[in-house]
Amino acid sequence: MGTGRTLRKESHVRPCKTPAGKAHKSAAQRRRLVKFGMKEEDVKLMGAEEVRVLVQRPTLVKKLVAKQA
Repeated sequence: MGTGRTLRKESHVRPCKTPAGKAHKSAAQRRRLVKFGMKEEDVKLMGAEEVRVLVQRPTLVKKLVAKQA
């Protein structure tokens, strides 16, 4: 087994999140909620944290959509 640089490296150069990257991810999550059946107007009014929680639980989204219909 070696003792070279690859075994001593630590993740000091992890890339930072950029505002553009965050915006792309947030927009993709909002589009995903619309595909699940939510109204686009309702999704636009939601905050980023609420969108993230709903994207993680698609069955909850389907229940909400069924309740509204």
